[in-house]
Amino acid sequence: MNFEGLTIGFALSGSHCTHDEVLPQMKRLVEQGARIIPILSHTVATVDSRFGTAEDWKKQIIEMTGETPLMTIPEVEPLGPKGLLDCLVIAPCTGNTLARLANAITDGPVLMAAKAQMRNHRPVVLAISTNDALGLNATNLARLLTAKDLYFVPFGQDNPEKKPKSMVARMELIPETCRLAIEGRQLQPLVVEKYRDFTS
Repeated sequence: MNFEGLTIGFALSGSHCTHDEVLPQMKRLVEQGARIIPILSHTVATVDSRFGTAEDWKKQIIEMTGETPLMTIPEVEPLGPKGLLDCLVIAPCTGNTLARLANAITDGPVLMAAKAQMRNHRPVVLAISTNDALGLNATNLARLLTAKDLYFVPFGQDNPEKKPKSMVARMELIPETCRLAIEGRQLQPLVVEKYRDFTS
Protein backbone atom coordinates (compact mmCIF):
# COMPACT_ATOMS: atom_id res chain seq x y z
CA MET A 1 0.00 0.00 0.00
CA ASN A 2 1.09 3.52 -0.70
CA PHE A 3 0.27 6.38 1.67
CA GLU A 4 2.64 8.89 0.07
CA GLY A 5 1.38 12.44 0.45
CA LEU A 6 -1.28 11.48 3.00
CA THR A 7 -1.50 12.73 6.59
CA ILE A 8 -3.00 10.35 9.13
CA GLY A 9 -3.90 11.26 12.68
CA PHE A 10 -3.14 8.36 14.99
CA ALA A 11 -4.92 8.69 18.34
CA LEU A 12 -4.21 6.34 21.23
CA SER A 13 -6.51 5.85 24.20
CA GLY A 14 -5.83 3.98 27.41
CA SER A 15 -6.04 0.26 26.62
CA HIS A 16 -2.37 -0.11 27.56
CA CYS A 17 -2.37 -3.87 27.02
CA THR A 18 -2.87 -3.41 23.27
CA HIS A 19 -0.27 -0.70 22.66
CA ASP A 20 2.33 -3.31 21.72
CA GLU A 21 -0.04 -4.45 18.96
CA VAL A 22 -0.87 -0.91 17.84
CA LEU A 23 2.53 0.75 17.57
CA PRO A 24 3.85 -1.63 14.87
CA GLN A 25 0.91 -0.55 12.69
CA MET A 26 1.83 3.09 13.21
CA LYS A 27 5.33 2.15 12.03
CA ARG A 28 3.90 0.37 8.97
CA LEU A 29 2.00 3.50 7.99
CA VAL A 30 5.17 5.58 8.30
CA GLU A 31 7.07 3.04 6.20
CA GLN A 32 4.33 3.22 3.57
CA GLY A 33 4.81 6.96 3.23
CA ALA A 34 2.23 8.49 5.56
CA ARG A 35 2.89 11.48 7.72
CA ILE A 36 1.59 10.51 11.16
CA ILE A 37 0.22 13.09 13.59
CA PRO A 38 0.14 11.30 16.98
CA ILE A 39 -2.61 12.21 19.46
CA LEU A 40 -2.58 10.90 23.03
CA SER A 41 -5.41 10.71 25.52
CA HIS A 42 -4.76 12.05 29.01
CA THR A 43 -4.43 8.47 30.26
CA VAL A 44 -1.83 7.49 27.69
CA ALA A 45 0.09 10.74 28.25
CA THR A 46 0.23 10.47 32.06
CA VAL A 47 -0.37 6.95 33.38
CA ASP A 48 2.40 4.42 34.00
CA SER A 49 1.30 0.78 33.97
CA ARG A 50 2.80 -2.69 33.98
CA PHE A 51 2.86 -2.41 30.19
CA GLY A 52 5.21 0.60 30.22
CA THR A 53 5.59 4.18 31.39
CA ALA A 54 3.92 7.14 29.74
CA GLU A 55 7.32 8.64 28.94
CA ASP A 56 8.49 5.43 27.26
CA TRP A 57 5.41 5.33 25.04
CA LYS A 58 5.85 8.99 24.09
CA LYS A 59 9.53 8.45 23.33
CA GLN A 60 8.76 5.51 21.04
CA ILE A 61 6.07 7.46 19.21
CA ILE A 62 8.28 10.51 18.68
CA GLU A 63 11.14 8.36 17.38
CA MET A 64 8.79 6.50 15.06
CA THR A 65 6.95 9.47 13.59
CA GLY A 66 9.30 12.42 14.02
CA GLU A 67 6.32 14.33 15.40
CA THR A 68 5.52 15.68 18.85
CA PRO A 69 2.25 14.15 20.09
CA LEU A 70 -0.78 16.38 20.51
CA MET A 71 -2.05 15.96 24.07
CA THR A 72 -4.58 18.74 24.76
CA ILE A 73 -7.87 19.91 23.31
CA PRO A 74 -6.42 23.28 22.17
CA GLU A 75 -3.60 21.48 20.33
CA VAL A 76 -6.03 19.21 18.50
CA GLU A 77 -8.88 21.63 17.74
CA PRO A 78 -7.22 23.22 14.64
CA LEU A 79 -7.21 19.84 12.84
CA GLY A 80 -10.81 20.45 11.77
CA PRO A 81 -10.76 24.04 10.53
CA LYS A 82 -7.45 23.49 8.75
CA GLY A 83 -8.54 20.13 7.26
CA LEU A 84 -5.17 18.63 8.11
CA LEU A 85 -6.00 14.90 8.19
CA ASP A 86 -6.84 12.57 5.32
CA CYS A 87 -7.81 9.95 7.91
CA LEU A 88 -7.94 9.66 11.69
CA VAL A 89 -7.29 6.35 13.45
CA ILE A 90 -8.30 5.77 17.07
CA ALA A 91 -6.34 2.72 18.16
CA PRO A 92 -6.91 1.34 20.64
CA CYS A 93 -10.42 2.71 20.99
CA THR A 94 -11.48 1.86 24.54
CA GLY A 95 -15.04 1.32 25.70
CA ASN A 96 -14.82 4.68 27.46
CA THR A 97 -13.84 6.42 24.21
CA LEU A 98 -16.48 4.46 22.29
CA ALA A 99 -19.22 5.57 24.71
CA ARG A 100 -18.16 9.20 24.65
CA LEU A 101 -17.99 9.31 20.86
CA ALA A 102 -21.42 7.69 20.54
CA ASN A 103 -22.90 10.29 22.87
CA ALA A 104 -21.14 13.35 21.41
CA ILE A 105 -19.01 13.98 24.50
CA THR A 106 -15.83 15.90 23.67
CA ASP A 107 -13.76 16.02 26.85
CA GLY A 108 -10.26 15.19 25.68
CA PRO A 109 -7.88 15.39 22.73
CA VAL A 110 -8.85 12.06 21.15
CA LEU A 111 -12.56 12.94 21.11
CA MET A 112 -11.80 16.44 19.88
CA ALA A 113 -9.77 14.96 17.04
CA ALA A 114 -12.72 12.75 16.06
CA LYS A 115 -15.14 15.68 16.21
CA ALA A 116 -12.75 17.83 14.17
CA GLN A 117 -12.42 15.14 11.51
CA MET A 118 -16.13 14.36 11.30
CA ARG A 119 -17.07 18.01 10.81
CA ASN A 120 -15.24 17.76 7.48
CA HIS A 121 -16.86 14.41 6.54
CA ARG A 122 -13.45 12.77 6.51
CA PRO A 123 -12.88 9.18 7.65
CA VAL A 124 -12.41 8.13 11.25
CA VAL A 125 -11.17 4.57 11.75
CA LEU A 126 -11.93 2.87 15.08
CA ALA A 127 -9.92 -0.09 16.36
CA ILE A 128 -11.90 -1.15 19.40
CA SER A 129 -10.53 -2.78 22.54
CA THR A 130 -13.18 -3.06 25.21
CA ASN A 131 -14.31 -5.61 27.78
CA ASP A 132 -17.97 -4.63 27.42
CA ALA A 133 -18.54 -4.41 23.66
CA LEU A 134 -21.23 -7.08 24.02
CA GLY A 135 -22.43 -5.67 27.35
CA LEU A 136 -23.49 -2.16 28.29
CA ASN A 137 -21.39 -0.71 25.47
CA ALA A 138 -23.22 -2.73 22.82
CA THR A 139 -25.72 0.09 22.26
CA ASN A 140 -22.87 2.55 21.69
CA LEU A 141 -21.14 0.18 19.29
CA ALA A 142 -24.37 -0.26 17.35
CA ARG A 143 -24.88 3.50 17.14
CA LEU A 144 -21.38 4.06 15.75
CA LEU A 145 -21.63 1.17 13.28
CA THR A 146 -24.40 3.07 11.51
CA ALA A 147 -22.78 6.52 11.69
CA LYS A 148 -21.51 8.32 8.61
CA ASP A 149 -17.73 8.71 8.12
CA LEU A 150 -16.87 6.04 10.72
CA TYR A 151 -15.07 2.84 9.74
CA PHE A 152 -14.05 -0.10 11.90
CA VAL A 153 -10.94 -2.23 11.94
CA PRO A 154 -12.42 -5.77 11.82
CA PHE A 155 -12.94 -7.05 15.36
CA GLY A 156 -13.90 -10.16 17.28
CA GLN A 157 -14.12 -11.76 20.71
CA ASP A 158 -10.61 -12.04 22.12
CA ASN A 159 -11.36 -14.40 25.01
CA PRO A 160 -14.93 -15.72 24.77
CA GLU A 161 -14.47 -18.28 27.54
CA LYS A 162 -13.20 -15.93 30.25
CA LYS A 163 -14.40 -12.54 28.91
CA PRO A 164 -17.50 -13.27 26.81
CA LYS A 165 -18.45 -9.59 26.42
CA SER A 166 -14.99 -8.44 25.30
CA MET A 167 -14.10 -7.59 21.70
CA VAL A 168 -10.80 -6.42 20.24
CA ALA A 169 -9.86 -5.30 16.73
CA ARG A 170 -7.37 -7.12 14.56
CA MET A 171 -4.79 -4.36 14.91
CA GLU A 172 -2.69 -5.73 12.03
CA LEU A 173 -5.53 -4.66 9.71
CA ILE A 174 -5.23 -0.96 10.58
CA PRO A 175 -3.39 0.06 7.36
CA GLU A 176 -5.77 -1.89 5.14
CA THR A 177 -8.79 -0.38 6.90
CA CYS A 178 -7.37 3.13 6.52
CA ARG A 179 -6.69 2.66 2.83
CA LEU A 180 -10.28 1.65 2.11
CA ALA A 181 -11.75 4.23 4.50
CA ILE A 182 -10.02 7.00 2.54
CA GLU A 183 -11.87 5.63 -0.48
CA GLY A 184 -15.15 5.58 1.47
CA ARG A 185 -15.28 1.80 1.89
CA GLN A 186 -15.41 -0.53 4.90
CA LEU A 187 -12.94 -3.42 5.03
CA GLN A 188 -14.83 -6.71 5.11
CA PRO A 189 -15.58 -9.00 6.80
CA LEU A 190 -16.21 -6.72 9.75
CA VAL A 191 -16.73 -9.34 12.48
CA VAL A 192 -13.90 -11.88 12.54
CA GLU A 193 -12.25 -14.37 14.86
CA LYS A 194 -9.76 -12.49 17.02
CA TYR A 195 -8.01 -15.47 18.60
CA ARG A 196 -8.87 -19.12 18.15
CA ASP A 197 -6.78 -22.23 17.72
CA PHE A 198 -8.83 -24.48 15.44
CA THR A 199 -6.21 -27.25 15.44
CA SER A 200 -6.89 -28.44 19.00
